Amino acid sequence: MADVTNRNEKDQSGWTRAVPLLVILAVAGVGFFTLRDVLTFEALGANREMLIAYRDQHYLAAALIFIAVYVVIVSFSLPGATVATLTGGFLFGTFPGVVFNVGAATIGAVVIFLAARWGLGERLAGKMDASQGRVKAIKQGIDENQWSMLFLIRLVPLVPFFVANLVPALVGVKLWRYVLTTFVGIIPGGLVYTSVGAGLGEVFARGETPDLGIIFEPHILLPILGLCVLAALPMIIKALRGGREAL
Repeated sequence: MADVTNRNEKDQSGWTRAVPLLVILAVAGVGFFTLRDVLTFEALGANREMLIAYRDQHYLAAALIFIAVYVVIVSFSLPGATVATLTGGFLFGTFPGVVFNVGAATIGAVVIFLAARWGLGERLAGKMDASQGRVKAIKQGIDENQWSMLFLIRLVPLVPFFVANLVPALVGVKLWRYVLTTFVGIIPGGLVYTSVGAGLGEVFARGETPDLGIIFEPHILLPILGLCVLAALPMIIKALRGGREAL
């Protein structure tokens, strides 16, 4: 009887710990259908004069409100993160806009990380540590190359931001390491889109839309890929050494 009671308490505790992550997923689902046509470039263009006027009259309040909204967007994986980044550049310039963007994105990412780790990550990481065979080998491979893996998933433009936020929590990455690699790793992409946002005044004047594919232009993409290679270098060297030792 005592075993059944303890098991029920553990199950209830598990569900309770999963509540923050479930709330995030639920809000993200609702937001996908209700906000995807609201947080858009067109909405920014339609409200740009009002936003500029408020910024000019209440700069500090505008900065704080912007950061808070950006954090909420990232925390709940709502649509509009790219538009928010452009808005940061449009309202505050490349600098300090990039600081606001990267800082807010990092805070939002930490919220998801903590919710996922509290709800699932600790137990999942523990099970992976206790497992045998391929699962344990994968976990060990991640642990041995955490710095490189964390930087890579931030630097590679094709990795969805939500995935990059969630996976580290599920494999037991330390919080301080996650925060550092997130902040540093999203700077290149954040700087590119913030600078695009800083030039939106001319884009609006011409009645055009910004070229968000600029990050795939060779003069932008090649330096980012160079950073990816640099981040992956420790893994490459380790693999080469392992291959030589095997020979």
